[in-house]
Amino acid sequence: MKYSPTTEANPLPYSPFKSCTVPRPIGWLSSVSEDGVENLAPYSQWQNLTFDPPMVMFSANQYPDGRRKDTVINAEKTGWFVWNMATYALREAVNISAMVLPPEESEFDRAGVNRSYADLAPTVPMVAESPVHFECRYLSTHRLPGASTVGTIDIVYAQVEKIHVADEVITPDGRLDIPRIQPIARMGYFDYAVVNETFEMKVPGSTPEAEAGLQGRAG
Repeated sequence: MKYSPTTEANPLPYSPFKSCTVPRPIGWLSSVSEDGVENLAPYSQWQNLTFDPPMVMFSANQYPDGRRKDTVINAEKTGWFVWNMATYALREAVNISAMVLPPEESEFDRAGVNRSYADLAPTVPMVAESPVHFECRYLSTHRLPGASTVGTIDIVYAQVEKIHVADEVITPDGRLDIPRIQPIARMGYFDYAVVNETFEMKVPGSTPEAEAGLQGRAG
């Protein structure tokens, strides 16, 4: 089976595209508008870009009527947003926060999660139950036009200025206990995956700095 997605109809009953780039980390992003309206929403196009300094990005499709996503606008206007790690224990809250709610209704309240607030941008809410948070300072937006209104995207770039990790998910040797945290990731269709098992492979000749995730930092 082959097809050209820009010129040919998909020959399968379901599109295979999103099911090939898997699993995808979930950008469960909280933000606040200039008027103080809090927002919480998951994005499946989320990724880290580099580590020195740590930078991240997320991609947000427009709504069918051409409106841009609140998270994008809030980041641009206030200069901040927070990434909250999505976990198996919080999976239902993540899913509920994907709903399109009226402006006066809070995703935090509908999803049944509690708020804590960022250190560097104290008006930006965070999901208190999430074990890891990144306070992200907005850098820039790059817009890519799509073949349809909903296909047009905003790619938002940010720098991570503060990282929060709950003490109980740190192992005695100083690593994140990923099998305990059980992060969830997006697959294709309406499918998700959970990380509850890991294995290690060291690149032959790798340095201690690389193993600690510090390679590239002047020491």
